[in-house]
Amino acid sequence: MEPMNEYLKKREEQNEGGSGELFFEREKGILIVISGPSCAGKGSVCKIICEKNPDIRLSISETTRGPRNNEKDGIDYSYISKECFEKRIKQGQYLEYATVYENYYGTPKDYVENLLNSGFDVILEIDIQGAAEVRSNDKEGIYIFIVPPSMQELKRRIEERGTESKEQMEMRLNCAYGEMKNANDYSYIVINDELEDATQRVQSIITAEKCRTERLKNKIEEILGR
Repeated sequence: MEPMNEYLKKREEQNEGGSGELFFEREKGILIVISGPSCAGKGSVCKIICEKNPDIRLSISETTRGPRNNEKDGIDYSYISKECFEKRIKQGQYLEYATVYENYYGTPKDYVENLLNSGFDVILEIDIQGAAEVRSNDKEGIYIFIVPPSMQELKRRIEERGTESKEQMEMRLNCAYGEMKNANDYSYIVINDELEDATQRVQSIITAEKCRTERLKNKIEEILGR
C-alpha cells in the first residue's frame, strides 16, 4: 500500500486546477459509499466527483484479481496475492472485504481512517456485500446505489468492455439482477442514463448531506460565539 503522505501528495497534484472548493471545514470527513452493478458507471462517476472536489478522496481497495487494461497498481487498486489478503483478514486490517467473481476485494481500515481524520471525505466504491458490512458499523455514512437505465443497456456496456467471455458475461448479468434487488438498502438511487447528469445528481446528494443539521451543530455554536 502506498504511504499516506505520498498518496495525498499525488492526489493534490491531480487536483491542481480543479473547479472544486473546500466547502466546509470539519474536524473529520464524511464516509460516502457508492455501489451498483458491474458496468453501471460507478467508477466514472467517482472519478469525476474526486476531480471536481479537492476535499474528497477515493479509497484504493486491495484485490487479488489481476489488473485490467490501463489499470495501475496503487491508483486503481492495490494488487496483492490471495495468501497476503487472507493474512490481512485474520489481522483485522479491513474495514470491509468480500469475494466477488472468485476474487477478494477489501478496504484497508487504517488507510480510510487516516484520510477521514485528516478532514477529507472518503468515497468507497464497493459491492453490496461490503456496503452492508460498512453500514452495520457506520450509520452516518452516505449510501448511494448507481443503476443503469435498463438491463439491455447494462448488457451492451459489458459487451462493449470486451473483457469477459460469454460465460463470464452471463454471470455478471445474473449477479446484476440480484444486486438490483438490494437497491432499497441504500439512502439514494441514481440512474446513470447520461454520465454528466448522473454525476451531478451524486454531487447534489453529497452537498445536501453536508448541510444536514447534525453535521453542522458545532458550526452553529461557533457562529453564536459559544
